[in-house]
Amino acid sequence: MTWSISGNYLAGCSCVMVCGCAVDAKPRDAQGGEQCLGMVGFHVAEGRLDEVDLSGVDFALYNHFPSNLTSGDWKVGIVVDEGAKDEQAAAVERIVSGREGGTFGEIAQFFGEYLGMERASVSLTNGDKPRLAVGGKSDLEFEPLTGADGNPTTVKNAMFGFAPEFVLSRASGRSDAFGLSFDAVYGEKADFAFSSEQPEGAPAGRA
Repeated sequence: MTWSISGNYLAGCSCVMVCGCAVDAKPRDAQGGEQCLGMVGFHVAEGRLDEVDLSGVDFALYNHFPSNLTSGDWKVGIVVDEGAKDEQAAAVERIVSGREGGTFGEIAQFFGEYLGMERASVSLTNGDKPRLAVGGKSDLEFEPLTGADGNPTTVKNAMFGFAPEFVLSRASGRSDAFGLSFDAVYGEKADFAFSSEQPEGAPAGRA
């Protein structure tokens, strides 16, 4: 089977600024703990798994990283927007759980426990203060960082980046899903494009 999804994402986690997971550094939270609890919301502007059209589907990926990413033993759960059709939700789960190969297939080697898929409202909004909300589970707000020239502060070419370049943000809010509870501190956003046929040398997506 072949698949591709592209659109934009918002991510928030418990790490202090700046989260080191994208460069395989050991996580660090405000209390001195060495784990990362976080979530990523994806809006699929265009996407497909074989004949299943995924355009317009929103979903959220929740994570617990107990150490640096390549140490493995991740816990991962998925929430697909309740407005998506059942076949769309099933296709998203097959892609993100790694069963269809490609980007997510590569990172599935680090999964220690897959926590399954749930359905709830998933919403990503842009603007001066972007917001990521998952009904009854998460509500995070973001304040993108800017440099002295007023342009966004970005990171490029990270080993586990969701995109070749992403914008750094402060994050606030609370999340509690799959038993993974955290207060958001760090955030990021960017456009993304993943597929079953990743170009050679492309960075892995950070789940």
